[in-house]
Amino acid sequence: MGTTLPTPPPKPTIRASAPGKLFLLGEYAVLEGAPALLAAVDRRVEVTVDESPTGSWQVSASNLGIRNLVLGTDGALPAGLTDQQRDHLRVFDQVRVAVQAAALQAQALPQRQTPLAISIDSSALSRGGHKLGLGSSAATATGLTVALARALGLTLDRNELFRLAYAAHRSAQNGAGSGGDVAASVHGGLIRYAPGAAVVPLRWPEELCISAVVTGEGTLTTRLVGRVADYAAENPARHRADLDRLKHLAGQAEAALASPADFLRLASDYFAALSQLDAHAQAGIVSERHRELHALARRTGGVFKTSGAGGGDVGLAFSYAGEPTERLAGALARAGAAIVPLGFFAAGLQGGTAS
Repeated sequence: MGTTLPTPPPKPTIRASAPGKLFLLGEYAVLEGAPALLAAVDRRVEVTVDESPTGSWQVSASNLGIRNLVLGTDGALPAGLTDQQRDHLRVFDQVRVAVQAAALQAQALPQRQTPLAISIDSSALSRGGHKLGLGSSAATATGLTVALARALGLTLDRNELFRLAYAAHRSAQNGAGSGGDVAASVHGGLIRYAPGAAVVPLRWPEELCISAVVTGEGTLTTRLVGRVADYAAENPARHRADLDRLKHLAGQAEAALASPADFLRLASDYFAALSQLDAHAQAGIVSERHRELHALARRTGGVFKTSGAGGGDVGLAFSYAGEPTERLAGALARAGAAIVPLGFFAAGLQGGTAS
């Protein structure tokens, strides 16, 4: 009689999590190479990777209505998906392709891959079913990249991880995006980010507080950025003047952190410059609600500005710590503006190890 070899135990679950982010200052200008300030927040995308119990690749993103979706060979998206399903899985698919290609190039990929069951939970970055504009797709790309790399035997340092996650995320967004949101997910904390330059960790002044304020039901970033690009094509000279103003202000952000008063003035000036860009581009970056909140914050000694692409995503209210912050919070509440309970300067990418 032959000897029956024991079935090898399943490999441990691989877990990773990556934080969302908010642009504090520098949005739109960063697309032109200017520096931006970004803060990681304590809402995280959670990713787990296991050996598939069914022998087929599977993916789940329950908060997006995707549960145990059976994938094709090596995890390729199957035929017959709805447009919405394909849109929800665009980042997953681009990360999968990028990581598999990198593993193959590094000769880490076995000839026959073990089918994987992948779970993605980005629910913490939404409110009432609507995205808050916290960079859920970038956090998803970051967490997925490190988890899939580990599952496929590929070791990445932080710079390699950023490059791979950013390339996949940018591809999923049809070439849009500066990479700042991916950098914030990787590094965490408060960072200075400029395309092509090293990320610089910074310290936030203790005298200032930040509140995240709900301003709408979320807006597609690529749509707003696309409208600004259309404006650039229609009136390049005026677009250049608008962006040069934003770039000049963005270049002052790091130095302004040394003086809370300077930073508040700069944040207000940046909002005004964004408002001017939006008035010319008719993109929908700054709404009437944003202008109301800006005026309200100014009356209490604080500053409100949009964050990131703008539109319906959350905005930011800056104020001096203590009583001024309490006064601003009360004014916002009376105006029907909800403050999202967020912790700022959260840890960056965590996990990517087996457990």
